[in-house]
Amino acid sequence: MIDIAFAIRRRTLVGGLVAAAALARAGTAGAAVLPAAPEGADLARNTGYWDEVRKLYAVTGDITNLENGYWGIMAEPVRREYQRLTDMVNRDNSFYARAKSGPDLEAVRQAVAAAVGAAPEEIALTRGATEALQLLIGNYNRLQPGDTVIYSDLDYDSMQYAMNALKARRGVEVVKFALPEPAMRQAVLDAYAQVLAANPKARLLLLTHISHRTGLVIPVAEVAAMAKARGVDVIVDAAHSWGQMDFRVTDLGADFVGFNLHKWIGAPLGVGFLYIRKDRIVDIDRDMGDEDWPEADVRSRVHTGTVNFAAVLAVPQAIALHQEIGAARKQTRLRYMRDYWVSRVKGFKDLQILTPDEAGSYGAITSFRLAGRTDKAANDAIVATLRDTHGVLTVRRAGVAAGQCIRVTPSLFTQEADLDKLVRALAAVTGSTAG
Repeated sequence: MIDIAFAIRRRTLVGGLVAAAALARAGTAGAAVLPAAPEGADLARNTGYWDEVRKLYAVTGDITNLENGYWGIMAEPVRREYQRLTDMVNRDNSFYARAKSGPDLEAVRQAVAAAVGAAPEEIALTRGATEALQLLIGNYNRLQPGDTVIYSDLDYDSMQYAMNALKARRGVEVVKFALPEPAMRQAVLDAYAQVLAANPKARLLLLTHISHRTGLVIPVAEVAAMAKARGVDVIVDAAHSWGQMDFRVTDLGADFVGFNLHKWIGAPLGVGFLYIRKDRIVDIDRDMGDEDWPEADVRSRVHTGTVNFAAVLAVPQAIALHQEIGAARKQTRLRYMRDYWVSRVKGFKDLQILTPDEAGSYGAITSFRLAGRTDKAANDAIVATLRDTHGVLTVRRAGVAAGQCIRVTPSLFTQEADLDKLVRALAAVTGSTAG
């Protein structure tokens, strides 16, 4: 058995990732061998290739899981590596933590930085995107009493709370606005332009790259440029986007970004990271006055205490698999799966698709609502019917200004037959005929 931690400490950044992928292909961590990925227009529909990918996932047969936005199931190579590392950490205990963990954790940070297109000194590991974004929002230090901060109804609840808390902490005014439905790209850009123009004292804007509520993809780079032209900084919530979409952090045009690793990258639960562009580190305060790291070190912006070592150490294995499949291929497949079911339910009685079909405005996630059924009880009842009567798991999402809705999220292991099952269920719920 090859000692992964030993190997990581002694390889270069890129070499470490290549080695992790090689170990997965060789079966050291129990990974299946993926065939060469097909190219061309039929990639998304290539059943043979995606069946091989699906075999990497152990999925319950008790339910058709179309609620994969909560977190991502670890592929078996990652799960086995996580189990191996859990055993190692449990066995070696504080000897590992005190004597060996430092270089290993730094190697993980470098691996993440390389994969997302950042410098290592711009990355600090966290326990998830929520922690990363709370730290960025709460410790952003350029606000003065009387300034304004802005967010939308589609931003994540915990991030809204953090923005609201700035009123008491920083003495600012907090503005919340609703994005339009249907949320077409130009309408979204116009909405942000209008709210920025209406609030000339704005200094901070929260942007969510992919909304967890509806799956809408915000044109972050364009909005960020618009905001910066007015002297407004942006903090980007990329919890759902990296791994679901193909991009690098510099494509976002933002100086502060929070990421998850346990959603669409498929690392163990409890791992994420924050990004602060290297020349903006001074604008985010140290976390609770951290003194473990120098003030200019981005890692001083996070202080979480003892981490789940095994979860963090398994991240390179998850990244290696993500890269072996390919970010662009994942994006293509996930969008195809979304289109597959949405195209089949259009025209169903009273069914409203909230996520636009416009190219670039959606990924895997799409939400729907039944006309006039906008409250919690009505949507909970639909979720329960889909689950208990039809065996399909979805989730209700609140917080959308126009009313609550139901989110559908396929994954890489989802098959067309799973989505056919959803279509039949929605036909029954709406009294429509499935084509």
